Amino acid sequence: MKKAVLWDFGGVILSSPFEAFNQYETEHGVPLDHIRTVNATNPHDNAWALLERSEVSPAEFDRRFADESEALGHRVPGAHVLGLLGGSIRPEMVALLDRVKAAGYKVACLTNNMSLPRADPEREAALTAVMARFDAVVESAKVGVRKPEVRFYEIACELLQVHPHECIFLDDLGINLKPAAAMGMSTIKVLNAAQAIADLSALLGFDSRGE
Repeated sequence: MKKAVLWDFGGVILSSPFEAFNQYETEHGVPLDHIRTVNATNPHDNAWALLERSEVSPAEFDRRFADESEALGHRVPGAHVLGLLGGSIRPEMVALLDRVKAAGYKVACLTNNMSLPRADPEREAALTAVMARFDAVVESAKVGVRKPEVRFYEIACELLQVHPHECIFLDDLGINLKPAAAMGMSTIKVLNAAQAIADLSALLGFDSRGE
């Protein structure tokens, strides 16, 4: 019996940054998906991983990411990449989150994030309002581990007091879903909001139209 639904934030509750990456690459003459390739190279110890675990500063990330991207053929400053991470809130996913919580399921946010300066008070207020809905929030920048490290998922289960097999986990990256599935969680790879709503509704026995 499922007791909890675990949600990635960027790419699930927020729109995916990958679209912004591709737009940047097109505008700057960089091959499509180059930024994602840099992030996927040496994924546990590259600049991206270090920043998500708060092991380097944004300034150090800027230099490291630029060096790593240059080694793969095209230099991209890390500061430029950080500027592409905003994403917009998907209201239909927030509505689904509210519905899941109202049905009695525990909900947690599992996010690989970074400790960065807050620039837009209105946006931060909107994000805070979404985060307040969760029973627990696990942030890589605060706990010092990140997806797909198994400990990250264990922390979420401990905070919610559930077992992995009692959880459903939504994420837009397959690499983050694999360890969750190996632990016994049901997983959903989020391609878009409509697909995610349909897949989660099917697992929970909801009408995907919200009726």
